[in-house]
Amino acid sequence: MTTTSTPGADRTGGAFAPLGIGIFRALWLAVLLSNIGSWMQTVGAQWLLVDEHASPAVIALVQTASAVPVLLLGIPSGVLAEFVDRRRLLIGVQSFQVAAGVVLTVLTAVGAMSPALLLVMTFLIGAASALQLPAYQALVPELVPRAMIRDAASLSSIGVNIARAIGPAVAGLVIARAGVPFVFAANALTFLVFLVVLLRWRGYRPPVVHAEPFTEATRAGLRYVRNSSVMRQVLLQLALFMIPANALWALLPIVASGHLHLSANGYGLLLAALGAGSVGGAFLMPTARRVLGASRTVLLTSVVFGAAMVTVVLVASLWVVLPVLVLAGIAWIGVITTLNGTTQAFLPAWVRARGLSVYQLVLFGCTAVGSAVAGAAATLFGVTGVMVVAGALTALVGARLVVQPLPRTDQDRSPGSMPLTDLPPVLADADEDTAGRRTLVVVEYTVAADRVAEFESVMAYLGRSRRRTGAATWSLSEDPALPGRFVETFTVRSWREHRDQHEERLTGHDQSLVERAQAFSDPAPTVRHLLAVDLRHEPAGRAHERATGPGPGTGPGPGRG
Repeated sequence: MTTTSTPGADRTGGAFAPLGIGIFRALWLAVLLSNIGSWMQTVGAQWLLVDEHASPAVIALVQTASAVPVLLLGIPSGVLAEFVDRRRLLIGVQSFQVAAGVVLTVLTAVGAMSPALLLVMTFLIGAASALQLPAYQALVPELVPRAMIRDAASLSSIGVNIARAIGPAVAGLVIARAGVPFVFAANALTFLVFLVVLLRWRGYRPPVVHAEPFTEATRAGLRYVRNSSVMRQVLLQLALFMIPANALWALLPIVASGHLHLSANGYGLLLAALGAGSVGGAFLMPTARRVLGASRTVLLTSVVFGAAMVTVVLVASLWVVLPVLVLAGIAWIGVITTLNGTTQAFLPAWVRARGLSVYQLVLFGCTAVGSAVAGAAATLFGVTGVMVVAGALTALVGARLVVQPLPRTDQDRSPGSMPLTDLPPVLADADEDTAGRRTLVVVEYTVAADRVAEFESVMAYLGRSRRRTGAATWSLSEDPALPGRFVETFTVRSWREHRDQHEERLTGHDQSLVERAQAFSDPAPTVRHLLAVDLRHEPAGRAHERATGPGPGTGPGPGRG
């Protein structure tokens, strides 16, 4: 199996065009099958605990055990995925998941699976997924032309929700006819299929990247997210939605068995209704976003999901609950795909895996928190009250977008570059010691009095750009003795990172900000690069003095001592 690509394509060719690329299609199908297996396992684990009469808190912890690993490994896995061979990383992860799935199956079949051990195994498989997610999501833009990235992301969401529609229903049938161990075995088999596809894929060539120290790479990724207003607002909206909304997923097994008096087959039917709505929503959302825009789409779908949560727990009729869950599935995918698609399209290539790892951290971290809180609260206050409150909060989270809508993301995200020129030899041919030294950049501007206000406005945006792309600190100062003379200073943790800041990390938007700021200065701004001196080492003069004895005038002499 070899990689096929269509570089330079200008048209998307429709929502399903990425499936025309052979390796994307093969991986998409493998991931679809794996997701079906994962949903089957979730249903099997939850129903195993229901059969053992576990408390709502313990049942809800199945969702938490799957999500907590992202809290622990999300950021490191994003950094790892940025610099290693992503195919090899995925092969290693799938191999581990096959082994873990086999162990889970055998222990369950022989009756050795306790609730605590089940949660531990769920945690281990979740840890493997945490390592896999940023690598796979960052891999997708390498497989399809840039014009198809949004369609590829949408297809990934469709695959997840086809799995959500099929997996629970199949799991219910398998549990009813063969038992939970066969559900776990089926999941292990899906991991094996994904592994075979990866092993047969021979044509992958990892992108050439400049290696960065792990700590520096981690800081750079977090710094980018912290200084990007788009990322901050998207992640905040995601967190506020996920925490209350996950009460539906965490407590639905109890609603099915207690409120609706359903068997495992019936629970699978409820999840299938949610999944079917999600699949339908994936087709509806592109049109909805074009008509409504991202903010109003998230607002509307959040309110619908919250209303559905309240309805499901207050109405005892299965024939009412099923169509309501279909609507809930449409609403769920409306929120998730809109926020995820915004993130994937916005992040520049150099920080994509790290940015997506932060997104996954928020997504799964809030899933873990929301599920645990819902389970604990339901144990104390009852399922009905918790679902009503959670539904109301979910609707309010959507309504906040009336006051603070999501930011626009139509900036130029194409790669930009402003190569460093006219450098002294020590910087142009920096050795490892020089490349690792902290760097201070000083830029001096001379701005006409009538343009100062506009200049300062542009510099406010440029400061955020500098921080996103690598600056640890940034400031703009004015010389009171020379009106119109401004000095911009910023520090970067190493000369190596400052070089990457110029040559790899700029987008077209960042580059345009630099050029706009420079255009205000007459004459052209001057730039100086200063490297930090490490004063922890003994100064050379002091070492020479100790070796040769004190020089003239350094002894006690008259007037000393």
